[in-house]
Amino acid sequence: MNVLYFLVPLALALAGVGVAAFIWSVRSGQYDDVDTPGMRMLVDEDEDDDGAKAG
Repeated sequence: MNVLYFLVPLALALAGVGVAAFIWSVRSGQYDDVDTPGMRMLVDEDEDDDGAKAG
């Protein structure tokens, strides 16, 4: 039972750190553009302007 006096505050502190990290990431703009990284993998950047493969 004594271990709960240690584990409950530890769990609350870790939850607080997680919430603080999430709030920081939202405020710093980490979730502003979630579509472009997924579309970037569909674009072939190795092609020249005329469509020929480079290299």
